[in-house]
Order: sequence, then C-alpha cells, then structure tokens
Amino acid sequence: MDSSRGPKARFIPAQGNALGKRYKNRPSPVGACQSKRARVPRAKPFGFLISNFEFFPPARLTYSLAVLALVALFATPATLHAAPVVASTPKLVSVVRVNATDQAWDFFHPWTKHAPYSRRGLGAVLQHGEVLVTAELVENANYVELERAESGERVPATVVAIDHEADLALLKPVDDHFLNGITPLRITDAVVGDHLQVWQLETTGALLITDALLTTVEVGRYPEDDVSLLDYSLTTSLQYRDGSFTLPIVKGGKLAGILLRYDTRTQNANAIPAAVINHFLADAAGKNYGGFPRAGLLFSPARDPQLRRYANVPAMIAGGVYVTHVENGSPGEQAGIKEGDILLSVAGRNVDQDGNYNDPVHGKLSLINVISLQTAGSTVPFKLLRDGKVLNLNVTVQHRPADSYVIPPYVIDKAPSYYVLGGLVLQELSREYLKEWGSDWEKKAPERMVYYDHYQSDLFQDGRKHLVILSQVLPTEDSIGYEDLGALVITKINDIPLTSIADVPKALEHPINGFHKIEFEENPSVIYLDARAVSEHLDDMMKTYGLPAVSQTE
Repeated sequence: MDSSRGPKARFIPAQGNALGKRYKNRPSPVGACQSKRARVPRAKPFGFLISNFEFFPPARLTYSLAVLALVALFATPATLHAAPVVASTPKLVSVVRVNATDQAWDFFHPWTKHAPYSRRGLGAVLQHGEVLVTAELVENANYVELERAESGERVPATVVAIDHEADLALLKPVDDHFLNGITPLRITDAVVGDHLQVWQLETTGALLITDALLTTVEVGRYPEDDVSLLDYSLTTSLQYRDGSFTLPIVKGGKLAGILLRYDTRTQNANAIPAAVINHFLADAAGKNYGGFPRAGLLFSPARDPQLRRYANVPAMIAGGVYVTHVENGSPGEQAGIKEGDILLSVAGRNVDQDGNYNDPVHGKLSLINVISLQTAGSTVPFKLLRDGKVLNLNVTVQHRPADSYVIPPYVIDKAPSYYVLGGLVLQELSREYLKEWGSDWEKKAPERMVYYDHYQSDLFQDGRKHLVILSQVLPTEDSIGYEDLGALVITKINDIPLTSIADVPKALEHPINGFHKIEFEENPSVIYLDARAVSEHLDDMMKTYGLPAVSQTE
C-alpha cells in the first residue's frame, strides 16, 4: 500500500540531490493502496549544493497542534532550537563515516555511465557488525568504505542489503574486526513531542549533537516515486558539516531514525522512523528479502453523505473509504476487491472516513502503514462493504518489484537495456530515462512519454512487459533521413509485436524482403532499414561511436 516515488533533501556533498520545488497535485499512475497526494519527483545529482532543499507542500505540515502548544507553553526558545553541542571527544562513538564513489548509468547513452562522484555520510553501527545508511548514499556505487571517527582508519565495505524504496542499506566491513570496541546502537521508537538528537561529526572526529523536536508522525512520501511509508517530521537547526549526506537521529542513546530530508529555510527535517528500520532489518536477516508490501488499491475519503448513500453504506457504519481503483493483477484484485467497495478495516484495524486508523503508539495514521509494515507474502484480513453487504476477504500482500511495471519507476544498480540498429537507439522507457531531463523532467521530457509514465496502470493492460522506444538516432550511412526521429514508441519490428527489448533480436532474424520494417505509434508510422547494409556497417558504427556492444538486452 502506498499513498502515491521524489526529491530528497539533506546536507549535500559533491553530486548530492538538488531540491527546492513545489510540485502539483495529480493522480498517481501506479499507486498501491493510496490516497491522492502531491507527488514529489526524485532529483538527480547536481553538485555541491547546501541550501537547495525540499520545499514541503502544506499537506506535510499537519503538526499535532495540541502537542506543540504544550511544548511551546513549557519550553523556552533555547530548548526548542538549542545550539549544537560538541561532545567531549569520545574514544569510540557508535557511528562511522561512510565514503562512497557512485557512478550512475547515462540513460541518454545507455552503453556508458556518467562521471563518478563522491558522497559522504554517517552510518549507524548496529549489532552483528553491520552499519545502517540510506540507500541513496551507496546506490550505483563503484566503491564503499568505512572510516572510524576516532582514528581515521579505513576499510572497504560491501552492501549486504538495500531497499531503494525504503531508502535504507546495510553495510558490512570486509574486515570482521574493524568495528571491534564500538558499542552498537539499539533501536527505539519515538513519539510526537520527543526531544531527539541529530548526530554529526566534526573533522576531528568529535561528536556534534543538535537537538530536534519530533512534531509529526505520519505516512509520507519517500524519495523513490510511488512509495509512501511511515515518516517522522522534525524541527531542528542543523549546521553544515562534511559527510552529512546520511545522519542518525538518536533518542536516549538509541537509534530512533535516519535523516531523510532537511530544509534549511524552514528548519524542517524528515526521518526514516524506527518502525521502518526494524522492518528492513528483520527482512534483511532472512534468506530472501521481501521488501515492503502493497495491496494494489487506490482509495478516496468517504465523507460525502451522497457518496455513502450511493455506495449503500448503512447509517450505523461510521467509517470506511471508497476504493477508486484496483490494479490489474494486484494482490487486491486477486483477493476479489473491486472498485466501488467500501474498505472498513485492515488487519483488524478499523478505518475512518479519511482512511486512517488508531495506531497504539502514534495515534491516527493512514491505513497504508498497516499494509506496508506487514511481511511480504503474509495474509491480511480485509473487511469491506459491497452493495450494503459486509465481505471478509484475505489479501496476500506482496511487494511489487520495479521491473514489474511497464515503465519502471527506477532502474538502479543495473545497466539499462538497449539495442543500436543501424544508428537507431532502441531502449526501454523508464522513469530513470525521463529524469535525464533534470529535476524538472515532468515539464521538459517528451510530453507523451511523461503521460505514459503517469497513467501506465490504466493505459497498458495488453500484456506488454515494457515499452520499447526509439530514443535517438546516431547519424550513419543507414540512418540517412531519420536523424531527427526520437522519443517514439515502437510497436513492431518485421511485423512482430514488441513486449520488451528482449524481443528485438528475434524480430531482426526475420527481415521482410531484405529490409527491417520498424513500426511506431506515431508518425512516421513505419520506416525501413536495409538489413544487409546494417549488418555490413555494424563494425564501423561501433568503432565510430565507441560502442562496447551493439546491445544490452538482459
């Protein structure tokens, strides 16, 4: 379940993510069990930027007024925004520096990568000799190392588990004795009103502690598109320090969260909470990592009396939300949930008219949280109302892999698929490709491609695994006259329908009268390439453009 994947913010070292824009509310294309909320696209690395952080929409500023009023009544301004304190230099602190050299693939030239860039953050030392960081710190990493705060000693590390949607990664040093003597952090929950600490390190290795007030606990948007999980909102006054891409949030000497975003203008921060961290760690400890599951539903509030009468909701039933969409092939559809159903409870938790339930720790939370914190593959009871009758259905919730989308929401830690045919660059459409247009990709990328991405769950129910597009044309002897073509969806090659880039090699085995016939959704509806000439000029084309291979289709 998900409320609808976005730029993240934090102190940004070289090639960090750029933030700082407000985005429009619009329906989400591939929601999992979600209400309609603003969707914040995930930014690409842009360089050394400190002050360009996320600008939260008003919906994210729903602070608990009662708690804040009590805090304001008994707290002085100094306690709310206390100056950072440099702790006396401890011999051993429960964090290590994490240095990563990352190198993302270039989706405009899918046979190569962008220039490498460095990121530096703090990792929380946990039990079993492991270190917890955000996934973005080590995504597309060529090399990762750990550095002890008190001595500067360094050692390479491996990524043993990573979840790009929860933005969490678990590292392990190659030297099993590297973390000896460091007391691991235990994990604890936090509630609204708690005074927490954000840990940073000075260049000397001394611990820099900044107070933070936990103002809100709610389901919020995570950096990867179409992902919403439990989220902490805090107010704090962080100072810039080198290596602040990932920072631990601490309560009473225990780990309460990991910094996710920070806005220097409003001094608002978001953090990954203990509940999400514990789910990730428990899953990572198993044989197969299952991820955070979904049900594949969209819902909207059911406060309108006319809507409730239309849905035949008896007056005695006070709660429930209206199911507006059920994804094709989703766990919800397989269990029998239909559009127009009224969802009354999930896993024994009653749902109110806004889609919230009463959490024993945090109070009102979105029902999305109930689903996302289940174990993938587990059976969850759903209580619904259909035509005035109560239904009890068991839904086997599952995580939906990015590759299962027609247009994958992210392609990380793997090479993009492509095929270069006589200078025509064929590849699969993904959101990673669209984001090559920059942080404002939703406006600058080809309009039709953005439209397909946004509404793919409604548009593509014809069995296609992925969309194959002609992204650009490299000028060659064989592509004369086609140089200006680009951003076109390919439907067939040699009369063979394409369901993914893997179909291209087989289709090319059957030229029609000596020509490769390539058909598109838009004009030009069809073009032709001389099959024999394309084959004869292959080596020259690869040498001219420095192609390591003519294709990558796995």
